[in-house]
Amino acid sequence: MFVEISSLPFASWWALLNILGVLFGVFYVLLHPREPRSMLAWILTFLFVPIFGVVLFFLLSEPKRNRARRRLTRKRRGMNPELGKTVGAFRRIHAPVIEENGFPPSLRKFVKLATRINDRQPPTGANTVEIYHDRGPDAWQALLESVASASHHVHLEYFIFRADRSGEELARLLMKKAKNGVSCRLLLDHLGSWDLPLSFVDRLRSSGVQVAWFMPVLPWRGPRWRFHFNFRNHRKIVVIDGQVAFTGSQNIADEYFRSDTPSGLWIDTHLRLTGPAVYELQETFIEDWYYATGDDIFAEHYFPSLQEQEHSHGQIVQVIPSGPDSDAGIMHHLLLAAISAADYSVVLATPYFVPDQAMVLTLEAAALRGVRVRLLLPEKSDHGLALWAGRSYYQELTESGVEISEMGPAFLHSKVGVIDQLWGLVGSANMDQRSFHLNFEITTVLYESSSLLQLEHCLVDLIDHSQRSTAPFCGLWQRLKMGVARLVSPLY
Repeated sequence: MFVEISSLPFASWWALLNILGVLFGVFYVLLHPREPRSMLAWILTFLFVPIFGVVLFFLLSEPKRNRARRRLTRKRRGMNPELGKTVGAFRRIHAPVIEENGFPPSLRKFVKLATRINDRQPPTGANTVEIYHDRGPDAWQALLESVASASHHVHLEYFIFRADRSGEELARLLMKKAKNGVSCRLLLDHLGSWDLPLSFVDRLRSSGVQVAWFMPVLPWRGPRWRFHFNFRNHRKIVVIDGQVAFTGSQNIADEYFRSDTPSGLWIDTHLRLTGPAVYELQETFIEDWYYATGDDIFAEHYFPSLQEQEHSHGQIVQVIPSGPDSDAGIMHHLLLAAISAADYSVVLATPYFVPDQAMVLTLEAAALRGVRVRLLLPEKSDHGLALWAGRSYYQELTESGVEISEMGPAFLHSKVGVIDQLWGLVGSANMDQRSFHLNFEITTVLYESSSLLQLEHCLVDLIDHSQRSTAPFCGLWQRLKMGVARLVSPLY
């Protein structure tokens, strides 16, 4: 029997491997149910490109994510347990009593949901927040001034860091601080910062700046090499002396801070934070640094004492890290719950809008029950597939009463939302499946304050100066582009 099989020609062997690959891939997808469109897209991929499709699935999809989740969970168990105890103690001290703050019942329910899904990490009070919306140069100047004033440490975590004018300016400042004895650490996503020259990194390291790569796809880029193309660290975090933090949607590149670039100045939203919320961002950085390097840097001096303030004063903030190490789909759940709980207003801005069916139905249901739902999206995009996939949903959304506006010519890169003027979010997560399930993201939720009114006013002003989309009849070529983009959207 073995002799007969081994004597088969190559074409027969290849056909047999294709059949076995398709059967194996289809059975795996059926035994591990997910969103139906995603299942169907993968099964069609197996049928059309059997061997390649199966290999691609196991490199990019659920099995890889499960292994990444288990690996990260094991690594976190090896961290100093005092980190969790220290941050937990500060959370208990600074957690606001939501009943005393006059939160309406609908918002109290959301706080409880956000806390439960966020590993029982509650919001904290007594924070100060400065919002830099469409103020790239101001955000840049504030970041440089804060780094320049550092006396103990500077922790930075970015998806993109380029060796352009902005990158050079920050690098020179970091090298100067490191030579003066300030501990400087820079954690970069490998694919996001793929084009950063090694000579640039070597200059930083030779000056004392510690640089690490998150999930490098090349083994010589770091000791914790993992072949993970799909799971990227999309977070933007800066923590200075454990007292000041920056987070939001800005990376380190000229287009985020300077108007004299080929693409012009991008529209972004960034936050400067002080108070106990800084500890949450510090904890996330320490965990990510440990995962990337194996170096446990936890120490009490990274969490200096805060000035005592009444919990009823200052901004109530909840920092929510999310990523493929969690089964919960944290940001997906939070957005669905928040939109469902809205009474009169939902305003959302995102550069990449590729919703799943649950998100589409939730937006439609809110509009149909009388909530004013407004989406601000870009007119042009650096990711054409995402742009056209998002447009394929315009007609069904607008027919339900959802208002969609496309902004140009500046590129909208903010990831912002305000609901009922009671809570808002600013972060790194887009409204697409990559941000919901594949990327490591960081989101800051702001509760009931004048900051929310300011943020909503800025968004509405952009909407008023944008082009309202009424989903008119499209030509054949546009419809084909939308159909193809929507079909392959579960794969990217």
